[in-house]
Order: sequence, then C-alpha cells, then structure tokens
Amino acid sequence: AHTSRSRAKRLKTSLEGVGVAMAAAPLLGGTAQTPSGRPATSGNNHEHEPPPPIELLPVAAVATPTVDLSRVGKDLVTHITSFLSESCELLNLALTCKSFGWRQPASSLNLSLVEGVACRAVCSRATKAEMGSLPTYTSGTTTWMSILNRYEHLLDFDVFLGFAQRFLKHMNGVRTAVCTIGSDEWGDDDVDDFDYGDYCTAVSSGYVMTSGVHCVEFNTTALPCCIGIVRPMPGLDADRFDWDFDFFSGMRRMNLDFLAQRSDDWGGSNIHACEYDPADTVLNWTDWGEEEGSIRGERICPHTSIEEMGHISIVLNLDEGTMAVHDCAYAVHDKVVLKGGLSGPYCWYVKLSKFATISMKRGTSQTEVM
Repeated sequence: AHTSRSRAKRLKTSLEGVGVAMAAAPLLGGTAQTPSGRPATSGNNHEHEPPPPIELLPVAAVATPTVDLSRVGKDLVTHITSFLSESCELLNLALTCKSFGWRQPASSLNLSLVEGVACRAVCSRATKAEMGSLPTYTSGTTTWMSILNRYEHLLDFDVFLGFAQRFLKHMNGVRTAVCTIGSDEWGDDDVDDFDYGDYCTAVSSGYVMTSGVHCVEFNTTALPCCIGIVRPMPGLDADRFDWDFDFFSGMRRMNLDFLAQRSDDWGGSNIHACEYDPADTVLNWTDWGEEEGSIRGERICPHTSIEEMGHISIVLNLDEGTMAVHDCAYAVHDKVVLKGGLSGPYCWYVKLSKFATISMKRGTSQTEVM
C-alpha cells in the first residue's frame, strides 16, 4: 500500500510539471515539452500542432541626453550670471552642477567659476570705502559668495534699541527701511502706549565705516526724526535697553555702558555720537563724558527745508573727518558741513517717533562727489 501511494505521488508531480511547462511555453515563445522530451499532447491523447508563438514587441532603448560641461568656459558662465543679481541666485547656480561650484585648478586664484563671478561682482560694485567695511576673503573660511551677500545687506537696520524693540519694525520685510507704530505701514495697533516724545532707535551695526567717503540717502515720511553716526558697540546688550533709550540721554549709567565698549580703533576723536535733526536743523554730538557740556548742539543752516528737499543725503568723509548734508535741490557742490574732527569707526543710525517711516539707500553718483 505504501508503494502504491508513492507511485501515485510521483505521477501527480510529473503531471503538474507537464502543466507548468505547457503554461509557460507560450510566454517563452516555444513548444511545451513533456518530461520525456516529447511534445505535450492533449487529454484525449491525440497529437496536434502546437499553438503559434506569441510575438514579443521590440523594446526601444531611450538614450539619456548628456552635456559635456568641460566645454563650458568662464566667458559663458560670466555671461549667464550677468542675468543674476543676487548672491542667492549664484548659490543656486553653484548647486546646479559641481562644474560651476568646484574650484578650478587652472584658475590663478583657485576659485570656482561662481566664486570668480562673485569676486568680480563685489569688486566692480563696491566702492573703495565700502570694501574696507566688508570681510576679507580667506580661502576655506570666508568666500566671495558670503562677501557678496554681506555687501547686499550692508545698510540693513539690524539692532533695535529702547522702545524700538516694541514699537518699530522693518517695513514690508525690507531691512533697509523701518516704520514705527501708528504709521500706515505698521497697521491698526493702538498707539496710546507710545508717547509722541518717545523715540525708537535703529542701528545699521554691520556697516562699520573706518575710512573713505560714505554717502547714504534717507527718505522719511514724518518728523521729528534724527539721522546720525555712532561708535560700533557689538558687545552692547540691546535687551538691557527695552525702555526709553537715547545716545544723548546724558544718563551716567548709559554713558558708562557705552564707554565700556571702547576699543583701540576708536582713535583720538572724542566725538562718539553725532546726529542731525533736519526738522529743527540742529546738529548734536557727545563724548559721553560725565562733566557738564558732554552734549553739544550747533545750529545748521541748510539752503532749503526738509520738506522741499524730499530726501536727505548725508556724506561721511573720514578722509577729511567731516559729516555733511547735501542739499539735493541745488547743484552737487552745495553742501553744508555738519561736523568736523571725526575719526575712527562709525555706524549709521536713525531715531524716530511714532507715525514715522524712514529708509536708506546708497547715495547716487551726484551726491558721492565731495
């Protein structure tokens, strides 16, 4: 009985193998074979012609397009990047292909194609004075792309002091423009907590001017406001001054905090802050001293009022040690010197009351001439 069951199992297995072979044969385009090597027959044991093989459709090989970037030279990349205006666009180009972003051994400066373009962009756009305010290129540490990005944001207001931390913000996301509470750009917030005599102070701390001629145009929509220069104080804790703040407060505690930031490059000049009030046409300056008279004011006589000017062009000439306002309603040589005896590093700053907006930009070619 055991022998009969074994034979039946082997027969079943053999028949299943025949079925699998017959089912797979059409897919392979051939004729099914029995285990003995003979063509398979139907169940009625009559031989017949095998079914015609299935014709397989040819598969077309699709060629992948390639571009030989080794033939892309600097002149072509320079031409392409002439349509790119910002450092972030150059970065995207560098990330597009390593041939653009990798260093070129054949380059005399060992720069990538995009780094070379960024280098030329900085050197062609920045003035000699602005170059002195930018980081220095250092291989492996400071790239030309980062320097170009810094140049693009040189005039950003990046430090808010006093009431500015609550009542002042960048205007429409533009970091070279600020607005105070109550202005159309601010919105509908209640202005009762901010008195008209209070001020917000915003500093462009990243633009440290040490030498040369620096020209900036200011546009403001409301007065009073003040435009000035102040010593760079990177260690000053802005969070300590979340109340009424002024570089000209005369408060001993504030002055000591300011003087604690002094560095050797401040030089011998005792003019540490200097601001111009275009509404009252007054120029104030201070040495942050404790004695009486540490804050001094001088009456300025411009040719036209601020309302007639439309904008205020301030020129800081650290080669001559002067700060001047250009009356743009007149010829280029018409200027009023606000203050002399300036030396050492300074940063731009503005001081605004409520309902006001102010923006700044690089001076035009007309006002850059001294």
